[in-house]
Order: sequence, then structure tokens, then C-alpha cells
Amino acid sequence: MTTKPRARKFRIRRGGSLGSADPSADTTTHDAGAGKSEASNGESTAVAPTEGSSNQSVLDAIRQEGLTGRQLRMARRIAQKHGLAVTSDYDAVRRLREHDIDPFDRAGVLELVISGAKNESGPALLPQTVPSKSSPLSKADSQAMLSSEERAREIMKIQKDIARRRRQKLVLLFMRLAVFVLLPTLLTGYYYYRIATPMYATKAEFIIQQASSGGSSGGGLGGLFQGTSMATQQDSITVQSYLASRSAMIRLDNDHGFKAHFSDPRIDPIQRLDVDATNEQAFKTYTKRVRVSYDPTEGIVRMEVIATDPSKSQAFSEALVGYAEEQVDQLTARLRADQNASAEQSYQDAEARRQESLAELLRIQNELEVLNPQGEISAVMGQIGGLETDKQQKELELATLKSVAEPNQARVNGVEQDIARLESFIADLRGQLTEKNNDGSTLAAKTTELRLAEENYQFQIGMVQNALAMRESARQEADRQVRYLSMGVEPVAPDEATYPRAFENTLVSLLIFSGIYLMISLTVSILREQVSS
Repeated sequence: MTTKPRARKFRIRRGGSLGSADPSADTTTHDAGAGKSEASNGESTAVAPTEGSSNQSVLDAIRQEGLTGRQLRMARRIAQKHGLAVTSDYDAVRRLREHDIDPFDRAGVLELVISGAKNESGPALLPQTVPSKSSPLSKADSQAMLSSEERAREIMKIQKDIARRRRQKLVLLFMRLAVFVLLPTLLTGYYYYRIATPMYATKAEFIIQQASSGGSSGGGLGGLFQGTSMATQQDSITVQSYLASRSAMIRLDNDHGFKAHFSDPRIDPIQRLDVDATNEQAFKTYTKRVRVSYDPTEGIVRMEVIATDPSKSQAFSEALVGYAEEQVDQLTARLRADQNASAEQSYQDAEARRQESLAELLRIQNELEVLNPQGEISAVMGQIGGLETDKQQKELELATLKSVAEPNQARVNGVEQDIARLESFIADLRGQLTEKNNDGSTLAAKTTELRLAEENYQFQIGMVQNALAMRESARQEADRQVRYLSMGVEPVAPDEATYPRAFENTLVSLLIFSGIYLMISLTVSILREQVSS
């Protein structure tokens, strides 16, 4: 069926939908096919130079539209349907537009689909890409017209170049690994296996314990931690800090020659200490050779002492254990001394006051010239009472004598005289109690003073007893504050070298150098990418 070309105003479409192939590649293929088709049909196109240049400019403009491969193929099929001779897909678009035919019209596409369905039984009329020497081709079109052999050679050349570059990069990678990882690891392993001086480690473990309370455990939270590692945790940490301090190192050097031992010329240069090394340099070596740790869950202090000689290692370990014992004893020595001194001073003061009160009591007793003033007063009061009784009897007798009509005057006078004498005796006795002595004090005042002196003496006796109880309590508390070191593992000299651990150290060195190389490589790659972008 033939359709008349319809003149319609068409619109140039740019960038259409994505096709199944690259537009430039598709264009090149169809250009070449169109050239071949034209050459096979024997058709020749004579184009004037001016006309050819204008056609080429139109083709360049069409190429810049960004048409997809699918659109170009549909344009070629519509051109073939209308019997137009074209050299390429772009030329098909140009010829269709010259005949006022929209190559991307949906009606035309639908007619192509219907005609294709009617001709299913016949041979497929697909566009053929045939290169043509007379067609004006671009540089991309000429590169696409290479023969299969040349294309294979080019591909092989590219593959060989890629393989060569990969080999070069792999060789460079192995060289870098050998220089920055393997060589340092080999040198480290050689040092540990051949050069490093053997070291001997002596291990010791001990715990710090608190003296038992003797059945008088304190109340509160202190009683809960009694007998556990929490009660001596602070002391254990203090001992650990002391053993790892410069003072312990200096004392060990003064007692056992720590610097001289590690300055021995037989030690390899890396581990050797300078002969005239300072305390700071020696302390760095000390921290490496003396390792002290504390386990708070079990309350165990672990110590490892490393030396070049087993016996020297054991001697260093025993000396440090002795320093730890002294340090443990010093932790509570001042507290215990202060407690005991305070309690003893309180007792001495109470005893002195008791002696003073006793001397005052004796002085008052000597002044009164009586051993018991209260007893003397009681005796005088008894005498006064007896005399009062006799006086009352005489007064009754006198009343009886006077009750008769003619009393016996002689007897009456005698009784009256007896009564008078009794009254005089009673007055004398009462006067003894109230009259003042030579110093102006009375017996009652002296008795009161003596009673106060006796009460003060009894009070001072009670204070002395309390001071004795406090002194005993302070002594018991001081005993509870005593800390002592209990050895769990005695320091024993080893018979084989403990360090260096050549294999482990070499493996760790390999991992360290590998990590350093990996970090540097990643950093360089990231910086290079950032700079290039």
C-alpha cells in the first residue's frame, strides 16, 4: 500500500528516550550499512561541491540533536518504505525532512508495524549496513569500518597493554611490600633470634591482709568488708604504685646494683643501659624489667622481675618483696602510733590527777588529825546524845523531888548541880563542832572539805579506770589496723630464658609493619583521588 507524503510541520526532537544501543555507535553502523547498500545497488550520487558541503552541515546538525538509535532505525525504515535512497540513518532523517515527512511520527511507526505484521511470512526486510567509499563519513564512521582482523588486532593490543600494566603494578606492589614490610620483619626476626640477649623472669604473687578483729568486729559498712580484698584494696594499690616508682628503683640500685647489672657489656646494645645513665634512663629500663599488676577481684598483687641472670632476677624479686612488706607496715604505723600515744597520754593524765587528789585528801586528814572525821563527828554527836539523856533523867528526878510538900533541899541542890554540869558538857561538845581552829576553820568545814576531797579522789579513780579501758581499746584497734604481706607464690629463679619470644615478637612486627603500610597506602590513595578530582 502506497501512502502519499503528507506535508506537515514537524518538530525537531532532542535527546529522546534511551535506546538499546549507543546513538553514535548505531549511527556509524547504519552509515556504513547504507554505504554498502548503495554500492551494491550500483547507484551513484553526483553532488556538486556546494551541495555536498551543505548536506554535510545538515548531517552535522542532525547528529548534534542527540537522536537515539531507535529513532534513527525507525527513520531509515520509513525512508525505505517511501523508496528514498539514503546513505546513513542521519541521511534518512535529512531526506524525509526534505520531503516534508516527519520521521518520528507515530502514525508512520504504526503503519510500519502493521506492514511488518502482514509480511511476517516473507523475508525480513531489515536495514543492511554496507560501507560506501563515496559517502561522506566522519572520523567515528571511518573507525567503525575497520575490518574484523584489524579490530581483533587492536583488541589484542589493548589487552596486552592492560596485562603489561597489571604486571608492572603487581611487581611494584611486591617491591613495596618487600621494602616496607618483609625487609623490616626479617631484620626484626634476625635480631630476636640471633642478637637479643636472653632474659630470665622471676614471678611472685602476694596479697595484703588485715589482722583479725579478735571477735570485736566494728559495725556498719566496715564490718561488711572485714576479711575481704576490699578492706585492703587501697593498700594494695599503694604498694603497687610504690613498687613501680622511682624511689623503689633507686633503693634497688643502692642495695643490689640495678644500673650496673643492666650496663653489662654482654647485653646487646638495644637492651643495654649506658654506664653513666641517669635515673630517668634507668627508670625507663626499670619499668620494662619490673612489671607489677593488681587484680582487684582477687586482691592479688603480681610481680614479674626480668634480668639477664636467674639468680639476679630472684634477688631483685626478693628485695622488692621486702620493700613491699616495709611499705605495708609503714602504711598504718603512724595511725597505730598516734592511737596508742593518745590513749597512753590520757591514762597518764588521769593517773596524775588521781595522785593529786590523794595527796589533797591526806593533807586534809593530817590537818584534822583524825583518820575519819565523819566518825569523830558521829562520836561527838553520840556523846551529846548520851548527855542529853542524862540531863533529861536529872530533870525528871528534880521534878519528882519538887513535887512533894517538903522536898529535900540538899538533894534538890545536888540534882540541879548535876543538870548544870551536863548542860556545860553538852555545850562544850557542841562547841567543838562549831568553834574555829587556829586557821579559822571549823570541824564541820573541814569535814565538808574532806568529803569533797574523798569524792574527788573516787572520781579520779574512775577516770583512771576509764583511761585504762581506752588504752586497751586503742591497743586492740591498733592491732586491727596492722597489715601484713602474705606470699602466694614465692620468687624462684628460672632455669630457662623467658625472653625474648622470637616467634611471637616477629609475628607482631609483621602485623605492625603491614598495618603501617596499609594506612600509608590508603592515605596516599585518598589524597591522590582528592587532588585529581
